[in-house]
Amino acid sequence: MFKKILVPIDGSKQSYAALNYAIALQGKFDGELLILTVFRHYSHKETSMSMAVADMDESMDEILRKHATQVAEEGKKIALDQGSTNVRSFVKNGPPARTIVDFSKKREVDLIVLGSRGEGDLDSFLLGSVSHKVTGLASCPVLVV
Repeated sequence: MFKKILVPIDGSKQSYAALNYAIALQGKFDGELLILTVFRHYSHKETSMSMAVADMDESMDEILRKHATQVAEEGKKIALDQGSTNVRSFVKNGPPARTIVDFSKKREVDLIVLGSRGEGDLDSFLLGSVSHKVTGLASCPVLVV
């Protein structure tokens, strides 16, 4: 039924709860598990207004990409440690909700499993803004954990 399951993670407790749920589903359906971590572009304006040190060796985008890669690799390790065999991890840059939905369409995902709140702004009352947007934009079923 669910041959390709996408689970976006951001390092939050809720995203890891969604990952564990997706791992269990993957085991039942013998499908492929795709782990996606999305980081948002850090603009020059934000850099200039932040407390960033002027003599940094790396750009903020590169720092965010490295962090996202660590999160994605940790998610993959968790899945492999729990017995998943068909698991891949990805890191993308862009607006989180739109990037998740576009990725799911491109990869022909059957199900998206994501946490109800992540590390982003807490600007929605019941669901996090990313999970709320993904449920409205996705063309496949979305399970919010």
